[in-house]
Amino acid sequence: CAADLPEHGCLTKAEQRAAFASHRAISLAKAIKAARKHLHHSEVLRARLCYRGEGLVYELTLLARNGKVRRVTVDAENGELIKGR
Repeated sequence: CAADLPEHGCLTKAEQRAAFASHRAISLAKAIKAARKHLHHSEVLRARLCYRGEGLVYELTLLARNGKVRRVTVDAENGELIKGR
């Protein structure tokens, strides 16, 4: 339940498995696919599943084809892009 989550911090491997098992988070592959809809041809440098507010988000660091590093946040429950820069 979202009320049981802290407001910030990233999940351990065990917490990630529990989030997937309880269907509180989509797979990392789905989150990356959602991010790539907005940032085509990007390479994932870093991916973290973290608490944000009342839910979970993926914090992705991507390397675009032009060499720029982009940080993207994807809602881990529904796969929607929250922000990208």
